Amino acid sequence: MNTWIVIPAFNEEKKIWEVISSLRNKGYNNLVVIDDGSSDNTAIMASSEGAVTLKHIINRGQGAALRTGIEYALEQGAEAIVTFDSDGQHQPEDIPFLLAPISEGKVDVTLGSRFLHHRSNTPLFRKVFLKGGALIFNTMYGVNLTDSHNGLRAFSRKAAQNINITQDRMEHASQIIEEIGKKRLRYLEVPVTVHYTNYSLEHGQRTTAAFKILFKMVLNKLVK
Repeated sequence: MNTWIVIPAFNEEKKIWEVISSLRNKGYNNLVVIDDGSSDNTAIMASSEGAVTLKHIINRGQGAALRTGIEYALEQGAEAIVTFDSDGQHQPEDIPFLLAPISEGKVDVTLGSRFLHHRSNTPLFRKVFLKGGALIFNTMYGVNLTDSHNGLRAFSRKAAQNINITQDRMEHASQIIEEIGKKRLRYLEVPVTVHYTNYSLEHGQRTTAAFKILFKMVLNKLVK
């Protein structure tokens, strides 16, 4: 398949080169990095490693960056699109397992889960939150998951065209799950390894912020 890897990035000059290099070493050359208004040399580092680099002039949020990257990949004729974090948490070795069910025509979306095996070093508090969020998604959207917010996922071309990401910031992760349920897309969770480091914990989304997003999501659902 014509596969594109979409990598949103904000002030990741210290890690982005390593992430791109690891992907290219595994044979993935269709890489698009969306520099979401960084104040450092993220764009320069990404370009120097051979990735297509798109730049937001201001910081719009990860949801907006993913939308920009997915739209670009579709314009390039992508048959499958993988979303991949820029802080080194995700492993290129997991990508073939995400793509296989899509290439075989079994599903439209694959979602990485760090809880289907025990190789991820997820902090306990975050683990409780993510599992609790998954239960809420099942209740609200009818999408049965074990991991509620994992940025490592893959879409078929059909799914990428049908999932409408309108949330610019981190709410997009919940919106993607809602869209899967609403559009009745076929989905499958796939075991992946998320490797937490001090760097990724400092640069990633705070669990307190995730609680606020979850509360907002539930509130919006009740209002509707």
